[in-house]
Amino acid sequence: MLTKKKAATAAGPRLAKVVSGITGNTVDRRTFLRTSGIAAGGAALAAALPPGMVKKAEAATPAAGTGTIKHVKSVCTHCSVGCTVVAEVQNGVWIGQEPGFDSPFNLGAHCAKGASVREHAHGDRRLRYPVKLVDGKWQRMSWDQAIEEIGSKLLEIREKSGPDSVYWLGSAKHSNEQAYLIRKFAAFWGTNNIDHQARICHSTTVAGVANTWGYGAMTNSYNDIHKSRSMFFIGSNAAEAHPVSMLHILKAKEQNNAPLIVADPRFSRTAAKADEFIRFRPGTDVGLIWGILWHVFENGWEDKDYIAQRVYGMDEIRAEVAKWTPEEVERVTGVPGSQLKRVARTLASNRPGTLVWCMGGTQHHNGNNNTRAYCVLQLALGNVGMAGGGTNIFRGHDNVQGATDLGVLSDTLPGYYGLDEGAWRHWARVWGVSYDDLLARFASKEMMEKVGIPVSRWFDGVLEPKDNLDQPESIKGMVFWGHAPNSQTRLPDMKKAMEKLELLVVIDPYPTMTAVMQDRRDGMYLLPAATQYETYGSVTASNRSIQWREKIFEPLFESKTDHEIMYLFAKKFGFAEAMLKNVAVQGNEPSIEDLVREWNRGMWAIGMSGQSPERLRAHMENQHTFDRTTLRANGGPCDGDFYGLPWPCWGTPELKHPGSANLYDTSLPVAEGGMGFRARFGLERNGVNLLAENSFPVGSEIRDGYPEVTMAMLQKLGWDGDLTEAEMAVIKEIGGAKIEAVNWKTDLSGGIQRVAIKHGLCPHGNAKARTIVWTFPDPVPLHREPLYTSRRDLVAAYPTYTDRQKFWRVPTLYKSIQDKDVSKEFPLILTSGRLVEYEGGGDETRSNPWLAELQQDMFVEINPFDANGLGIKDGQMVWVHGPEGAKVKVKAMLTERVGKGVTFMPFHFGGWFQGEDRRGKYPSGADPIVLGEATNTAQTYGYDSVTQMQETKATLCRVSAA
Repeated sequence: MLTKKKAATAAGPRLAKVVSGITGNTVDRRTFLRTSGIAAGGAALAAALPPGMVKKAEAATPAAGTGTIKHVKSVCTHCSVGCTVVAEVQNGVWIGQEPGFDSPFNLGAHCAKGASVREHAHGDRRLRYPVKLVDGKWQRMSWDQAIEEIGSKLLEIREKSGPDSVYWLGSAKHSNEQAYLIRKFAAFWGTNNIDHQARICHSTTVAGVANTWGYGAMTNSYNDIHKSRSMFFIGSNAAEAHPVSMLHILKAKEQNNAPLIVADPRFSRTAAKADEFIRFRPGTDVGLIWGILWHVFENGWEDKDYIAQRVYGMDEIRAEVAKWTPEEVERVTGVPGSQLKRVARTLASNRPGTLVWCMGGTQHHNGNNNTRAYCVLQLALGNVGMAGGGTNIFRGHDNVQGATDLGVLSDTLPGYYGLDEGAWRHWARVWGVSYDDLLARFASKEMMEKVGIPVSRWFDGVLEPKDNLDQPESIKGMVFWGHAPNSQTRLPDMKKAMEKLELLVVIDPYPTMTAVMQDRRDGMYLLPAATQYETYGSVTASNRSIQWREKIFEPLFESKTDHEIMYLFAKKFGFAEAMLKNVAVQGNEPSIEDLVREWNRGMWAIGMSGQSPERLRAHMENQHTFDRTTLRANGGPCDGDFYGLPWPCWGTPELKHPGSANLYDTSLPVAEGGMGFRARFGLERNGVNLLAENSFPVGSEIRDGYPEVTMAMLQKLGWDGDLTEAEMAVIKEIGGAKIEAVNWKTDLSGGIQRVAIKHGLCPHGNAKARTIVWTFPDPVPLHREPLYTSRRDLVAAYPTYTDRQKFWRVPTLYKSIQDKDVSKEFPLILTSGRLVEYEGGGDETRSNPWLAELQQDMFVEINPFDANGLGIKDGQMVWVHGPEGAKVKVKAMLTERVGKGVTFMPFHFGGWFQGEDRRGKYPSGADPIVLGEATNTAQTYGYDSVTQMQETKATLCRVSAA
């Protein structure tokens, strides 16, 4: 909702003051585009849909003789598309920017956020120096004083309450190297109480997809959609959340005449481009997918040969799908059977097709069921493991994929190795420290191998009585490192927890809502981190491609890079030398290149082992040589490589594996990026073969399915003689008397992977994808009504789970919440989502004057029918009440985008709390330009049964006039 202008003055006086100070007047959209260097043709792009090229930025014209201008390549720090930003730098000052015309991802385009990233980096509303809260006032301090005070307090808490009493919250904004280092840091501190944003955006994707076919990541790429013959989007509003991705989506639509089908409770900007829009009731994804699959099975449209060769358990899926007749699907989801039959026919008639989802599908208390159902649909249609197919899971932040890969999670070490003793011993070998030394840092071996508290529940780790927690003590100290709290639900409870903590620390370029949502008087610190434009290193795009950022300018003000801050704290805690045994330290900054090489030495399980700094830099320098669709270099220094060496990039960097553009593609040799599904679930189940049958990558010497490759397997096949003497020496050192147990994931020499690939085998084996996950609460994906549901008539047939006493260390409620009927008092469904103008918690983007001008007010979308019944007019201030007692004050936007009975709020706003403007609580000059209520203040309890993902897409509310 854009605030209307009157007499050339923005309705928001503070915004008008800020913008006029820059331009001498207010800024409308056209002026924004001109001033930020986007040509007139970029207007639609700023609104959401990038049509193509833009012109050179002309925001600053250097004076003659003031120094040579150099061009530095970086990557946008907003969404996961991975757009290249080319900075114009003169005398160390970033004076202008262009989009990367050579980038295969953005092809010279930017969205509004990308076009204004220079202002993000140079923003005058950044936190400039360390401050602490003293008697309710922010007081400036030095870095030395901050490290000493905070470090001493953290050590005091550790000594008194144990290492698990401090929570280290990492970030999707860290580079791969910083993400790797903070997970290692937590290990040396002695806790698994570490997590990051992936928990609340795609943890249900990772768990659901990894447990279906092996890896929990996007299978193909944005570019590969060029080859899709149909596109099915569910819970993804790419036009606003990933604007530049629409270049690739619309190319497929126009070039292939590929139908675009969008399933969403809300008619989004993506839906506006669809050939078919399916409006369904929030929280009924499984029923919708089974409704489509019912027609597929009924008409024999499934790929029978594919299923026989590469899929396990489809008969059990058939039995469940049979219950979802068109009548039952319409009763539960609200979608007519005739429409779903048309959709099923479209998908079956236009293969290969891609399926895209985002947080609309993941953020549910049965989110793992949703993501697995999406995968099953693609398996039934034979759409996985080929160009133009797959599940293209659009990740949110610029490095949420990389931070997840590198283990900034409470349930795994880097590379998804887990937390058992074998995983710890593997990483101890990589780090060059003894397992016993690492063990001694933890409260016990049990705590070392126990999953930590997820970020979605950290505040319950503070508020719950100690006896209710599955750890020795409650959380006493909290470190927010690049995380916005308003992206999480139950903010009133989080506020109580923040106020109860003995110590609260925020490390971020901008003060987040953490700075103002609590009412502490002391014991809180804000430390200024540098942006990613003030350092260098690698970042992983949504498609698993790794790109190299170069430093554009030195850190501004008194900010420090995240890895320097980690080093300073490690020095204070006394483990810097051990933690960085293999890493050179220059001044106080650990070497980025050495960190890459160290994670290369350990990340065998997902193939983040072949990407050296040199190879990654060469890809960025030679972007123009990569094909815009296949991502493969055609000649030049990187000939044959896939852009960004998307993992798995097997073996050592010296092996020169090209990376894997499309996962599970058997049409290519393993040496060129091919593979089958991963063999990680055993060889058989109930007498049924779990390995692939008559399906294998081109060139495989085993022309059938096979298990993961071990030393014992090489010995049995007589291939162990292919190992070099040096490789054998490493394997013997790792295996000792049992070298046959050393496998492709633990062999630090890379020899087992090299030999396997030499014989055409994929190191992770060649198995069937499974549609049944027998270790999950629902082995076959089931529909379960949201905890707060307006359809009480469906609860008996589709109930939630029973309450669990200690799940991820905390009590987790299900049935006891769903049993309370609040639907009469709170009759409207509340869901949330993104805007093109802002990103994440919004602190950075709402501090950017160009973006702040575009979206000045927090709002709730409400259908005119519902609004008229409540006597609410468009633009009127209203209260949105949640069923747990919280309320938010926002503007009403009357729109048919939401159906009757449904409301929508964006989640990027903060700085207000239940009607109170908290601008005065920010440090002076560091308050965002635009403030507003956080939708998650009114969002409610609800957590996924496998991952503790929060439920934000299907709760209830009541709207009343303010």
